[in-house]
Amino acid sequence: MNYYFQLYKPYQVLSQFSPEEGKQTLADFFDVPKDVYPVGRLDYDSEGLLLLTNDKQLNHRLLHPTFLHQRSYWVQVDGAINENAINDLSNGVDINLDGKIYRTKKAIAKIFETDPIVPERNPPIRFRKEIPAPWIELILTEGKNRQVRKMTAKVGFPTLRLIRNSIEDIRLNNMQPGEMIALTEQEIYQKLFHRK
Repeated sequence: MNYYFQLYKPYQVLSQFSPEEGKQTLADFFDVPKDVYPVGRLDYDSEGLLLLTNDKQLNHRLLHPTFLHQRSYWVQVDGAINENAINDLSNGVDINLDGKIYRTKKAIAKIFETDPIVPERNPPIRFRKEIPAPWIELILTEGKNRQVRKMTAKVGFPTLRLIRNSIEDIRLNNMQPGEMIALTEQEIYQKLFHRK
């Protein structure tokens, strides 16, 4: 039987069930059948939407680079980000991947006019009164290692907080860190691949 879950991975939790000394893992928050694993990953210091399944076909379709799924990230950055930086993020920037320069694919980047409503983070980001920390949305169709952080640093506005908000039409909505929802096969395939 195939299982499908969407969850909100909390900050400073590893995207794995196997224990690692001194760090919290998904097993500290979620109880799922033994053969269910995360599809892809979110860094330890990132939070937000993560999908779990034992459906190998789904895993392949979401992780293989040829399928180009849209993933939306809400990113709180250090400093008053401007339209030039947003244009650079949209058009692609050069980042370092394992010692090689990689040009990111075109993306959709925009500045939030009003801050998105997000759960409190524990511990919160360091707040400096004189330096703004606005939120932007970045929509990517690729997921290189620490890509969002490398992209915002490249344009001069380091990432302070990073939340993956959606994968295609699967969204966090009002989920809180540590929450999990079971989905049906039909729901997940329809939201990911618009399959009726």
